[in-house]
Amino acid sequence: MAQISRISLLLAALLALATGCLAVALPQPQPQPRNVDEPDFAAESFYSSFWNDGTAKVKYTNGPQGQYKVDWSGNKGNFVAGKGWNPGGPRVVDYSGTFEPNGNAYLSIYGWTTNPLVEYYIVESYGTHKPCSSPTDDATQKGNVTVDGSMYEIWTKVRKNKPSIQGTATFSQYWSIRTDKRAGGTVHTDDHFKAFVASGLKMGRHNYMIVATEGQDSNGTASIVVGVAPS
Repeated sequence: MAQISRISLLLAALLALATGCLAVALPQPQPQPRNVDEPDFAAESFYSSFWNDGTAKVKYTNGPQGQYKVDWSGNKGNFVAGKGWNPGGPRVVDYSGTFEPNGNAYLSIYGWTTNPLVEYYIVESYGTHKPCSSPTDDATQKGNVTVDGSMYEIWTKVRKNKPSIQGTATFSQYWSIRTDKRAGGTVHTDDHFKAFVASGLKMGRHNYMIVATEGQDSNGTASIVVGVAPS
């Protein structure tokens, strides 16, 4: 009788194992070590954009996560390169890195809206030429806004028959220009967008938005990490 009971218990155990009902202790995966110097991007997905007018001599290197690098030379042509989001819009933008231009160049939160078609810049730093500062820029100052630890000047101008995300077109440019330059920090884009609207500058539906390096007839280098504020 005892022999039959032992056989019954063995058969029950085999049946439980076959049907997955028997609890089996499995080894738990151990967390992998991470380099403390490695940026924590929280698995965020970034959009990359690179535009060249065909004459600029530029090398754009699209790195992992929010990293990119740009090297340009020749003092000729125009390009815009960077990483961000598509669509863009109101958000808190952290970024860090280096921006070393020789000549006319911008480091900015850069993007577009449609209906109306608008090209906008939240300028964090620039080279030898301050945007909208010369009479040939034909720009109009609309006011100022204090945000992100500095005062920014609000400007606008019209671009006629120029390249855009909708082909050659006439459109407005909006500029929010930081009065003390920096190449890293936190930008609350919604505050800048609200400042545009408060100044009478209408914005439309957001297209892409990037932390952009732009060069115009200049040379230089930039290495940017989007999504990580300076330590």
